[in-house]
Amino acid sequence: MTQSETAQIFKALRRIVRAIDLRSREVSRVSGLTIPQIVVLQAVHDLGEVTTKAISEHADLSSATVVTILDKLENKGLITRYRSASDRRIVHAKLTSEGEASIGSLPGLLHEEFEVNFSKLSSRERQHLVHAIGEIAEMMNAHKLDAAPILTTDTITS
Repeated sequence: MTQSETAQIFKALRRIVRAIDLRSREVSRVSGLTIPQIVVLQAVHDLGEVTTKAISEHADLSSATVVTILDKLENKGLITRYRSASDRRIVHAKLTSEGEASIGSLPGLLHEEFEVNFSKLSSRERQHLVHAIGEIAEMMNAHKLDAAPILTTDTITS
């Protein structure tokens, strides 16, 4: 890889990270939820009454992160958790009626302009971009990282 290619890639990635940060702040301001909270809330909606492990796999977040997010969603009255009747070690989460109602009013995770421009592409072009972004994530070993810290505007600490 040339130095010029490295600089171009890094600059493009920086712009993407900045756009995600700005969108995250906007979504949080509008909805009162962080993007990771929305991702987990959507996972509970999509999967139904579900375990933390299933949410973790669906949302590509660590189980510890999911538990913390579920705590916050439960405090907001959007989900409820209960122990399995057959195995008390298993805890399920499900949406409350307030959580169900909030799903329909949540803003999109991606900026509207991106969604409009992306939808104008052919199916083949969209698949190519999705694949390319996935490959970039793999090349950066991003599959080994918990996605939550880059999907929130909270202060990141080690």
